[in-house]
Amino acid sequence: MSSPLWQSVLETDEAAVVGQSLPWREAVLGDGRFSDASVHYAFASGREVVLPLVRRRRLPSAATAVSSWPQVWGTGGPISTDGRVTPDEAAFVWREAARRGTLTTEVTLRPDADPVWLSTASDAGYVVTAGSSYLLDLARGFDEVWKSRFRGTARTAVRKAEKLGVEVEVDRTGRLAHVYDELHERSVRRRATTEGEPVWLSRWRMSRVSSTPDQVALVAAAFGKDCATWVARRDGQPVAAIIVLSTGGHAKYWRGAMDKGLATPLRANDLLHRLAVEEACDQGRRWYDMGGAHPESALAAFKTKLGATLHHTHELRARRLPARVGHEARLRAETLVKRVTGLKEM
Repeated sequence: MSSPLWQSVLETDEAAVVGQSLPWREAVLGDGRFSDASVHYAFASGREVVLPLVRRRRLPSAATAVSSWPQVWGTGGPISTDGRVTPDEAAFVWREAARRGTLTTEVTLRPDADPVWLSTASDAGYVVTAGSSYLLDLARGFDEVWKSRFRGTARTAVRKAEKLGVEVEVDRTGRLAHVYDELHERSVRRRATTEGEPVWLSRWRMSRVSSTPDQVALVAAAFGKDCATWVARRDGQPVAAIIVLSTGGHAKYWRGAMDKGLATPLRANDLLHRLAVEEACDQGRRWYDMGGAHPESALAAFKTKLGATLHHTHELRARRLPARVGHEARLRAETLVKRVTGLKEM
């Protein structure tokens, strides 16, 4: 699909998220494993819909799975004129999209997507799985966020980091991406030690839910100055880093890594997010997207401490495995789909 066509619809959808942007699509396709299968729909009402999709390269047509997006590439889902859609239009998109994957069609809806997308998906044969995303509302500017949304414990943590002399540098050229990679590698090795497993196995496990250096480089190149790497140091030594992507009304905390033993006592991550949130407010962003977390986890507690609130996402999956396939055979087939397509866990 042409970029101008995508952009023309995107500009009318004020709720579009980072994962639906053209730089994100560029990064996904730059991965090299996927080809563009996105679809543009034009309806008699005048409404247009773009459904971002990719398929795995070099697979036979009988083993096609399409996704929006694959594996760790996260949220995609439909973009539409004015962000709305009618039930008939949504139903048509889902039925047509389901036929594009001969094995599986998978779509992750953005947080708070038009409910029509969700209500029509089940009728079109999609299995729906609920997910979560924590978003911080920036509508009233940073002063309101700092005073009313950040909890007292968050403000105290930021002040402690400043008092302890944590220094922060931000880069928008990709120059500091290697610092994130180095801190991520420390996390891998820490996990390997904690779990008592080989480093290579920990690295593989974390690659299923985090980013490889290649993916970080692709995203940094695609977003340019809108990819900010924030690095916290103490006495010149990096202790934590976050990567924040910005487009439209959203700033997205995409990735974070730290040396836990050094960063936690210094409250370095609290300071990094405080500065990134302030910049997002200055840029006129509407939301600071902190991503998903299990609602009862320590990660969710950290995000809510910074004022983010739980919003719901949904994963939609249409399978085309024959209904008469036995249970064990179905499991084997689904495992194959996961391995060869890079789709999320089923």
